[in-house]
Amino acid sequence: MRALQFLTQPEPWPDELPHDAPLLLRNLASAPIALVELDDPPILADDWLVLRNRLTGICGSDTKQVLMDFGDADDNPMTAFISFPQVLGHEVVGIVDEAGPAVRGLDVGQRVVLSPNIGCRPRGISPVCPACERGDYSICWNFHEGRLSPGIHTGNAVEATGGFAERLPAHHTMAFPVPDAVADEVAVLADPWSVSFHAICRNPPPPGSRVVVYGAGALGTTATAILRQLHPGVEVATVARWPAQAEQAAALGAEVFASEPADALVEALAAWSGATLRVPWNGLPVAYPGRIDVVYDTVGAPATCEVALRVLREQGTLVQLGVSAPARFEWTPWYFKELHLVGSNAFGDETFEGRRRHAFEHFFDLLLDGRIDLSGMLTHRFRLDEWRQAFTTIVRQGDTGAIKVAFDFRDEHAAAERPLAPPPGSRRHRAGG
Repeated sequence: MRALQFLTQPEPWPDELPHDAPLLLRNLASAPIALVELDDPPILADDWLVLRNRLTGICGSDTKQVLMDFGDADDNPMTAFISFPQVLGHEVVGIVDEAGPAVRGLDVGQRVVLSPNIGCRPRGISPVCPACERGDYSICWNFHEGRLSPGIHTGNAVEATGGFAERLPAHHTMAFPVPDAVADEVAVLADPWSVSFHAICRNPPPPGSRVVVYGAGALGTTATAILRQLHPGVEVATVARWPAQAEQAAALGAEVFASEPADALVEALAAWSGATLRVPWNGLPVAYPGRIDVVYDTVGAPATCEVALRVLREQGTLVQLGVSAPARFEWTPWYFKELHLVGSNAFGDETFEGRRRHAFEHFFDLLLDGRIDLSGMLTHRFRLDEWRQAFTTIVRQGDTGAIKVAFDFRDEHAAAERPLAPPPGSRRHRAGG
């Protein structure tokens, strides 16, 4: 099968890059990744499947790895939780191509979406650990044990090859049937939607509150959609860097603010929320008393953390569901305001409206009930052999309007999709107001 493999001899870049090319594009040109021919994946155990790929979204974590977007950090502890070489890609819609003899409830030819965690059950570990028992699969205790190499999810363990390939293995608990009424282009958004759903379910906005979504990529857009569509009494501000992302957030009903300059953003969010600003001798102003209850930070950069701490109300909550390269930022407001800083990692079994089920089950039920709408979020599709164009589209998202980019395996002759036109009637606030 064809697969895009990471940690292999890189393919030569076809064209010479201009001297002023962005750093991430230069990183892409030298990344240890290539399109190769690999053996088809085997059924790894009696309770495993093999899926034939249809559509795979490119996650932010895939992008960071391929673009080597880690700043100058050389001590990332997550390297202790993965193994190489890898075929990345875990946002997969596929067809069951083969099934082991112990698989029940799934048929060959059935369309499914992948829940990529490779914790206790996929690893053949019984009894399962306390985290897996309660449905917190993303913090399983056994990512280094069992019948697989170290890895957290599909795409970062050697045997659990991912969706940047024509076929991939999956444990039967990882495959969720896709309702006939749900298109591939919507089903492929189940993973990023569930990451945001997990963060919001575990840290819900108080009724009648004001919240901020920092970032307007895939996670920011799904977080904005969840808050606007499932929490209608909550006022939502979204901080967006790029125009197309800002248009999408505005179309969802959020008040949208530009991310720079930071001091103008703090002032604008304070004005929007009705907070009082205090001005120090140096640095950004601080809202005190603040009026923003929760910030859902999908970027996780030092600059976004600092703004969040400045604008939150006293004893408010910063939910961190994105991670970027570290650097110094001023964190005194964390201590002074007695803020809650919460990490939010992936998804699992979630409680919503009194029902505890896997996030994907909530996703499909809410779609079929007409309660969520993610129209316009999948902006670009590429063939696997167009992988350079796919990642370049992400690097240049300010120009391309990319929100979610995917590899499309359904038609080998399908050309890349053009980005969506901006939704009509949308509004955007500049950072100054």
